[in-house]
Amino acid sequence: MFTDMVGYTALGQSDEPLSLALAAETKKLLRPIFIRHNGREVKTMGDGFLVEFPSALNAVRCAYDVQRATREFNISLASEKRVRLRVGVHLGDVVESQGDISGDAVNVASRIEPLAEDGGVCLTRQVYDHVHNKFELPLASLGTKSLKNVSTPLEVYKMVMPWSEEKAKPSTQRDMRRIAVLPFANISPDSKDEYFADGMTEELISTISNMSELSVISRTSVMGYKGTSKKIREIGQELEVGSVLEGSVRKAGNKMRISVQLINVGNDKHLWAQSYDRELDDVFAVQSDIAKRVAEALRIRILPGEEERIQKRPTKDIEAYALYLKGRYQWNKRSEQGLRSAIDFFQKAIGIDPRYALAYSGIADSYAVLAANGHIPKTEGLPKAKKYAVDALEIDDGLAEAHVSFAMALEANDWDWAGSEREFRKAIEINPSYATAHHWYALLLQLLGRFDEALKEVHRAQELDPLSMAINTAVIWVYNTAGQYDKAIECARRWLEIEPNSGFAHLHLASIYSRKNMFAEAIREARAAAADPNVPRSVYEEDLEYYYARSGDMREAQKMFNETLERSKTSYVSPAFFVLHYLAIGDETRMFEYLQKAFEERNMGLGLLRFDPDFAKYWRDPRFLDLIRKMKLESRPSGKETAHRD
Repeated sequence: MFTDMVGYTALGQSDEPLSLALAAETKKLLRPIFIRHNGREVKTMGDGFLVEFPSALNAVRCAYDVQRATREFNISLASEKRVRLRVGVHLGDVVESQGDISGDAVNVASRIEPLAEDGGVCLTRQVYDHVHNKFELPLASLGTKSLKNVSTPLEVYKMVMPWSEEKAKPSTQRDMRRIAVLPFANISPDSKDEYFADGMTEELISTISNMSELSVISRTSVMGYKGTSKKIREIGQELEVGSVLEGSVRKAGNKMRISVQLINVGNDKHLWAQSYDRELDDVFAVQSDIAKRVAEALRIRILPGEEERIQKRPTKDIEAYALYLKGRYQWNKRSEQGLRSAIDFFQKAIGIDPRYALAYSGIADSYAVLAANGHIPKTEGLPKAKKYAVDALEIDDGLAEAHVSFAMALEANDWDWAGSEREFRKAIEINPSYATAHHWYALLLQLLGRFDEALKEVHRAQELDPLSMAINTAVIWVYNTAGQYDKAIECARRWLEIEPNSGFAHLHLASIYSRKNMFAEAIREARAAAADPNVPRSVYEEDLEYYYARSGDMREAQKMFNETLERSKTSYVSPAFFVLHYLAIGDETRMFEYLQKAFEERNMGLGLLRFDPDFAKYWRDPRFLDLIRKMKLESRPSGKETAHRD
């Protein structure tokens, strides 16, 4: 980012003391703003600054804050004493030497800064591509510009300020029927009742999602705003919603007080507000009433089947409900301990109410994730996941969550691809706003090689849950599988701007770099993944050891292999680790030995090898084709496909 004072040279010639005083005031005004947005002041050039940022979004928000603060500073000053700035922002690689930076990216930033108006900000297309869905103000194109000492013309944008007379019209009006239910504040006397407030948020999301005319943001994205000080308008902008439901919960003994309000994001006005003082036994009636009031306020129709689902009581026992909420609270942690604790709570809920379908579905999902993350063998976890999913559906065939649980069980345990797809479609028909259904269905379509459909589903999941780590990294994964590497890299970098420590995004980047034979970069990204506690050790070590071997660093690869081999004597190690090792060193016999073990363990990653270019020489190998046939998959769908190892 470059900043420059308008007319500073002329002012210095006519009134040098004033020009020096204004430069000093500018430094005092701007430096705290740079720090607030994680900017590093590289150098000062008389009346201007060169500042470096960790992300494009940081830089653009800082640029706006600079102009906003400057405008406020100028309000009470005489015209000649006002600070007038122009700001230019560009994104690119730089060369660092002794604290200074240089390179084409710095040159471009300096060249677009004079294109900005007095009090304005200009940015390049590279910056626009990274921030246009995340930044709150309109960005208007100024067209393609030829810049001095820059060989290729660049498209330049300007930031349309809120106080500007030339307001850019928003491309689309925020749809009031796209709604976010923000985390309910827990104001109960006992802090241990936090689970109840979080549960109320999740249950309202689920209840309101039953209305097909509404598009409801999923839990993962909204929970990031728990305890936030952000304004409703800012949250609405980030989630791209037209209305927001927020509230608070106070639970004391067998009584509760729930306060709730529906807000129009566009004008920050209340559409509806109400408080409920009830017994805990009335919690389902309160949830149903809130859903109906939201529908009335937003003027949408509730269809007969939807009204029945909204009014349904999942259990008649409030103690079982409380145990279920505690289970969901633990489930959402996604850790091994959290998942095991969730199973315990769900089991206790079933012990009280054996007809509690949601609790059965919760157990099914817990076992499925424990198996998928390598915490338990798939041969142990997947049959249990299927059993509890079937139990849930026998109790309530109209439960979208249960159909998704069953779909996953049919896919992972039985390799019944058609049955799995049927269940995913049924879940989406029941609840079109269920992001997990779209997400997991996309992964099935990816495995089947139907990449266009997979991208459609995963992008729909992303719309419903825009801040979900799992869904955003799934987008990267599907593009990678489809061989669209540049798009996959772009998505990975965009997500890493939001979550710089996202280990799974780093792993997907590593996979892409490996396919481009950029092994140093692949190793760097796999090592970065190791810093994320959410990435199991076995996952990043599996990839890292493979990249070392592919890069020719057999000493490091063998060291990691020996350590894992020793660990496998006392704890579970996936056959996939050994498949990759023997693939890298060219030991076909041992590789197929472990491919057989992967098959016996129901490892679906075996099917993705059909698209992995590193495995291309074995695509027509009879031994591999025999395994694929037993998995009930086509040998290799036509098209230009590749895949990530998982």
